[in-house]
Amino acid sequence: KISRGKEHDFLGMKIKFHEDRTVSIDMTDYVKGAIDDFSESITRNASTPATRYLFEVRDDVKKLDKERTDIFHSTVAKLLYICKRCRLDIQNAVAFLTTRVSRPDEDDWKKLKRLLQYLRGTLDDKLILGCKDIGRMNSFVDAAFAVHQDMKSHTGGGISWGIGILLSMCQKQKLNAKSSTEAEVIGVSDFISNMIWARMFLEKQGYTIDENLLYQDNQSAMKIEMNGSKSCSKRSRHIDMRYFFIKDRLNTENIKVVYCPTEQMVADFFTKPLQGKLFHYLKAIIMGHEPLESLTSRFLTTNQERVVENDKAIFKEVIPCTESTLQDLDSCDGQNDAKNRFDFQMDTTPSRLSYADVAKKNIT
Repeated sequence: KISRGKEHDFLGMKIKFHEDRTVSIDMTDYVKGAIDDFSESITRNASTPATRYLFEVRDDVKKLDKERTDIFHSTVAKLLYICKRCRLDIQNAVAFLTTRVSRPDEDDWKKLKRLLQYLRGTLDDKLILGCKDIGRMNSFVDAAFAVHQDMKSHTGGGISWGIGILLSMCQKQKLNAKSSTEAEVIGVSDFISNMIWARMFLEKQGYTIDENLLYQDNQSAMKIEMNGSKSCSKRSRHIDMRYFFIKDRLNTENIKVVYCPTEQMVADFFTKPLQGKLFHYLKAIIMGHEPLESLTSRFLTTNQERVVENDKAIFKEVIPCTESTLQDLDSCDGQNDAKNRFDFQMDTTPSRLSYADVAKKNIT
């Protein structure tokens, strides 16, 4: 059946084209179905999809029986479909749970319930995509070093044309890295094919990429990518030569590598279970609720905030707040952006050229 107009219903996705030349993708009904089909009632909300212990696996935890294993597998498969098409904010949790479907345990069951509780509180969230400048492609790549039980790292990445994230990547790396620098290089090697495909696709549609920018927060990795073996030390000479094809692609694809402070690194969202205001801040950028140009360094974060289990601890430590604010955090339902992001502004001055500086320079 062919549908025409500005609204379409396709495979569980409600796609709507808006007057401001953005498109929204809504899967509320599909998400409700996944929650309702779960064997246990989901009666409370969670402020984030996962706790900081998402990647931790304990060998002494009881395995699920066959019935619950089948339910676990079926539910995770549904959530995988959802996160790949609309709900990018749950991609990190789903990426881990998909690695546990063969032999899930009680901890995995609790992590799945936490994810469903988060979805229950954010049913109305939509993915919004738009373009500020079709000739300017912004790619973000990051890696979390040795976060998995087998000491493998995790790659995160995404591409944006100004509103929302496309071609996101959130996956466990297939080989072990010996340093965070090597993990970042492997991450770029894994993601750069997405950048090449996007450029080729747009050119076939008649568009030209004038600025092809790759943002990273590891300057050692940036030097290796730009200079190849010239920037290798004794600690990095063992990196397989196939990863130095990045240097060739940077030249042939005319890709410019730009330093991006960690607080502004959008791809960090896909590498670890962030918590608190940093999670909601980056979520708003990734889901298209805020434009990419709103990235600033006004948010200072502690290490605890990046992967802390209890969101209340964040606000008590980082920002003095009242008990009512903490209650709002517990009851956050994802329908109020101001409540969801806790947009406390803090004055900071970036010490290096940041994404915000580059964006401001191009606007002026």
